[in-house]
Amino acid sequence: MMTTNSTERRFRYDTGGRWFKGNTHLHTTNSDGGKTCAEAAEMYASAGFDFLCATDHWVASAVNETCPRDDILWLDGIELDGHDETGARYHVVGLGKLTGITREMGFAAALAALRDQGALTILAHPHWTGNSFDDALRWAFDGVEVYNHVCRWLNGKGDGVVYWSAMLQRNPATLAFAADDAHLRPEHPGWNGGWIMVNAAERTPARLLDAIRRGNFYASCGPEFRSIRFDGTHVKIETSAVQFVRLVGPAHLGQRLGSFDHQRLTSARFAVPVEWKYAYLEIEDEHSRRAWSNSLFVTIGT
Repeated sequence: MMTTNSTERRFRYDTGGRWFKGNTHLHTTNSDGGKTCAEAAEMYASAGFDFLCATDHWVASAVNETCPRDDILWLDGIELDGHDETGARYHVVGLGKLTGITREMGFAAALAALRDQGALTILAHPHWTGNSFDDALRWAFDGVEVYNHVCRWLNGKGDGVVYWSAMLQRNPATLAFAADDAHLRPEHPGWNGGWIMVNAAERTPARLLDAIRRGNFYASCGPEFRSIRFDGTHVKIETSAVQFVRLVGPAHLGQRLGSFDHQRLTSARFAVPVEWKYAYLEIEDEHSRRAWSNSLFVTIGT
């Protein structure tokens, strides 16, 4: 459902398709991962995943040639790491079919090449990397990891929500991703801790990538959005059983439902103030696991 109002906002979500579970940050034996594509596919398929993105360091994947397609759908990608001219260090995930990307190009030239080839650019684990807010804003990334499972395990710095807030203030269309960043080695074992749920008509690379680009997905560490709708005034959601539901706006602004008395919610309804520069939904279950919608509205024409 697409709805506009006098502020020229367009509601982002259409959840009338099917939900597909996927991991957008994964390493295989093509870089520093411990599993082949086939082994990773078997693991993730067993956990109910529908698709994976091959994002090995400085390896522009060619999943049609290198990864099996029987157990799980693979999407192409890459991870860049390096420093820009200010000395700031970055890790950036790029999603899309890419060629000619090499470490010898350097970070800035490689990032430019990603954009020239139409890749979606995601700032990976900014808290773990030590990025400042200026770093997060400098390159106008399409999205950011609000949760990185491996970085939470490494040193507790897997949360990127505060960076997302800064990026939303600059660009309310900035996308939010939760990802494993799985390496699948004995000394680096974490996986199936963060993912996105994409709503699309069918499980094909074109359909999934289009839905991801449009932000028709949510990021999760456990809780589920079942539907996200807007009637012109109120956003209405259905969810798995959760303890808290929040409509989050700029700075201190927000609305909330829920309590500490062990009652559970499976639906909620909020009026969305038109003066808020952005608004997104956050749900939280009794284990403090969260899920996040993308910003609910985009400006018409973007």
